[in-house]
Amino acid sequence: MEESGKQTVVAEPDGPEDRKPPSDEARSAFAPPLGVDGPRAYGLPSQTGAPSRTGASSQAGLPSQALTPAEGTPLVRLTKEAPWQDRMRTLLRMPVGERPVPETVQRHDDVGPAVPRVLDLTLRIGELLLAGGEGAEDVETAMFAVSRAYGLARCEPTVTFTQLSISYQPSLVEDPVTASRTVRRRGTDYTRLAAVFTLVDDITAEDTDVTLEDAYRRLAVIRRNRHPYPGWALTLASGLLAGAASVLVGGGPVVFVAAALGAMLGDRLAWLAAGRGLPEFYQFVVAAMPPAAMGVALTLLGSAVHWDGRPSAVITGGLFALLPGRALVAGVQDGLTGYYITAAARLLEVMYFFVAIIIGVLLVLYLGVQLDAQLNPDAALNTPERPVVQILSAVVLSFAFAILLQQERSTVLMVSVNGGVAWAVYAAMHHTGGISPVAATAVAAGLVGLFGQLFSRYRFASALPYVTAAIGPLLPGSATYFGLLGLAQNDLDHGLASLSKAAALALAIAIGVNLGGEISRLFLKVPGAGRASGRRAAKRTRGF
Repeated sequence: MEESGKQTVVAEPDGPEDRKPPSDEARSAFAPPLGVDGPRAYGLPSQTGAPSRTGASSQAGLPSQALTPAEGTPLVRLTKEAPWQDRMRTLLRMPVGERPVPETVQRHDDVGPAVPRVLDLTLRIGELLLAGGEGAEDVETAMFAVSRAYGLARCEPTVTFTQLSISYQPSLVEDPVTASRTVRRRGTDYTRLAAVFTLVDDITAEDTDVTLEDAYRRLAVIRRNRHPYPGWALTLASGLLAGAASVLVGGGPVVFVAAALGAMLGDRLAWLAAGRGLPEFYQFVVAAMPPAAMGVALTLLGSAVHWDGRPSAVITGGLFALLPGRALVAGVQDGLTGYYITAAARLLEVMYFFVAIIIGVLLVLYLGVQLDAQLNPDAALNTPERPVVQILSAVVLSFAFAILLQQERSTVLMVSVNGGVAWAVYAAMHHTGGISPVAATAVAAGLVGLFGQLFSRYRFASALPYVTAAIGPLLPGSATYFGLLGLAQNDLDHGLASLSKAAALALAIAIGVNLGGEISRLFLKVPGAGRASGRRAAKRTRGF
């Protein structure tokens, strides 16, 4: 075809091979998949004033690849009604070049924000969240929300298990400013965690005026606030948790009292070890020994007086109070959301705690075997079914767990009911329906994550206070105990099988909680419109 003295040759495909779509590796990581409409875009105006896909470059005789095509810049609209977690997570998962310019919420002068102070405030808020057990993705989202609210557009927060950093680049020709902070101490206080979430919510809200001085002042108040429950209340809650767990697995009043006393003694010994500066590993070792010793003593006493009880439930109840369910859920959640370094560190911490519990219990069980204590591994198969008693025990267990986590009093009731519902679902599926305990645990944990996410959206707070305590009744205390008993009696086959079952149940809990939280997003308002508004999924790598 001749036009203006130039000839354009259009090549036709010769065969089926030429008509094949390009492979996944040959396409850009940011290109929409085949069959999916491209996003709405800001195009270059054509001669009629409407956006043109060919752009002005084609009209000027330039190739279309000379300029960025119109469909390469997606239009993102964020609804104001969505929670700040959703809005900021949407932006955080976008490439830096595609993020819209921030709407400065908390700027109070014409000069602009003080960059070092904003970065320092952001790191301090992230430190409190990470130290409180929040997931890495939620910590990054909160840091990104604070920096963006104060007018810092090109910020990149980074979170690992013990270190936080944030980088801000004013423009492409200026040097970036980077600040970091190390998390030295970590503790569990969900009341403080909720206060930090409230502060971030006020900072990101347009109708709330929070200057940098106000934010620093409120942050200092949050740090100075005492825990809502004193030490003696935590010790009583530990005993109540162990007692309720022992009743949950078939114990009676005597077993309840013995389990509560053993757990409270272990808690006091752990506080004593902490006061002496011993690492947390040894604190778990000494905390696991009194419940196990109480169970062995009850076994020896029962053999002497011909008491037909369940002394094994005493040790099982003590394990419920020690198993690190909070760290396990956080570690698996970080792994599922792509934060593999933080996930590996959290899971390594869980492994150390689990090994410490194993050492403490095995020392006592081995001593019991040497004293000819009639420890019966077949007791796991003879757990009586008492639906009403077990559901009430699950509610009490979740209540005591919430106290140990230093939750706000207004959330204790909801999380206790959530725990009771979780156990009812598990018992109905496993005991009544005959479904595998791993599958039943995963479904019950998924409901915990779903309800916890909905509760947190209703209260505009973190989901951890509504989830962590509710998974208490699902923790694999019985499987862990009978696995350790098999090892103490040199029955490695049964011991390793029970420990493998405990690990499978723990993973089912963590994955179920995360999946329930993701499912809840399907029923909530999406914080934007178009393909680019949702949270970007990870690009599939096929294992390489």
